[in-house]
Amino acid sequence: MSSENMSKQQEFVLRTIEERDIRFIRLWFTDVLGTLKSVAIAPAELGAAFEEGIGFDGSAIEGFARQSESDMLAKPDPSTFSILPWRTEAPGAARMFCDITLPNGEPSPTDPRHVLRRTLAKAAQMGYTCYTHPEIEFFLFKSQPEKGELPIPVDQGGYFDHTPAVVGHDFRRQAITLLEAMGVSVEFSHHEGAPGQQEIDLRYADALSTADNIMTFRHVIKEVALEQGFYASFMPKPFTDHPGSGMHTHVSLFKGEENAFYDASAELNLSEVGRQFVAGILKHASEITAVTNQWVNSYKRLQGGGEAPAIINWGHNDRGALVRIPMYKPNKENSTRIEFRSPDSACNPYLAYAVMIAAGLKGIEGKYTLEASNDSATLPANLNEAISIMEKSELVRETLGESVFEYVLRNKRAEWLDYRRQVSQYELDRYLPVL
Repeated sequence: MSSENMSKQQEFVLRTIEERDIRFIRLWFTDVLGTLKSVAIAPAELGAAFEEGIGFDGSAIEGFARQSESDMLAKPDPSTFSILPWRTEAPGAARMFCDITLPNGEPSPTDPRHVLRRTLAKAAQMGYTCYTHPEIEFFLFKSQPEKGELPIPVDQGGYFDHTPAVVGHDFRRQAITLLEAMGVSVEFSHHEGAPGQQEIDLRYADALSTADNIMTFRHVIKEVALEQGFYASFMPKPFTDHPGSGMHTHVSLFKGEENAFYDASAELNLSEVGRQFVAGILKHASEITAVTNQWVNSYKRLQGGGEAPAIINWGHNDRGALVRIPMYKPNKENSTRIEFRSPDSACNPYLAYAVMIAAGLKGIEGKYTLEASNDSATLPANLNEAISIMEKSELVRETLGESVFEYVLRNKRAEWLDYRRQVSQYELDRYLPVL
């Protein structure tokens, strides 16, 4: 963004804050695991925040810094300014996403937003802008379960159900109203296949805006649930016998105004570039899975049947394929896209999109050939497998950068070791009566 545009946006933010009597500005950023962080400042501090950033101790944030290099700055991005619509009583509150920098002004290598920016800059060097559109699934429960309790869904509805007993309509309407008020455009919403499960699809946007929108989305959904007396969860697989929550993401690359994935004469109207991009994702799918599916529980969804992709394949009508090519709409060249179906809605969207796009770009760079699917290769079966494969991946190391790469490996190894030593209810139920 040019400095002239930046200063105009800063002026707009400062003017709006004064006109709307905004007393609290929340500066948002995301840690390496995808948890939203926030610091509130007064309007009088905002000019200095734009110029120099707000200092904080990076070593206190997951994966941000070692003790010896902990000083960091959060610099608000004025293009992400939004008034918080659930703080409507005066005085009001607003938020902006931040870019994290080191004291010398350089981008912090551990800022997930910067990791994605770096991948998008590489796409731009190749002449492409990347657009994404996520379908985000989540569960609504009657309340937050106590430790050891099973969650209780708010309804027993199924796919697309619309009955008075299904409480999700009112919930989704309020959530969408707040999202739209914050500039997050929603394409559509419906009840999903499991009891209490909802899906809300966001409109196409550039990949960085989409990742910001996903972080906003998760926060808004939790806020609305609390307000209505419910509890919302993005946990990938809360129930053994019901489908998990995915975040299927539609992706396309544009060269200027033209969709680089569209070719009128090609099979499925998917261009050579599009086919190379798909081939890149398929070739590197196992390497990036520890990032797109970063929790122990993520693999219960991937291996749990239904439409969750466990096999590294692609297809047109196959709803279980890892990469699906949606049907081309006549005279809508710009809608030609691919759908990457393994990410879940609990991933860090900045890192997940960075590795997904990097894998696709690698396919274009290396002129990979998209072979017919043979359904023989599978995604990692658990988090331990996923981190073992990721550890050997030059692509993921290069995309995340050394600091984030090493932190993710350390953190996920610790999570796996902790999980592995737990005695589960399954084991107690199965073995206590007979052994």
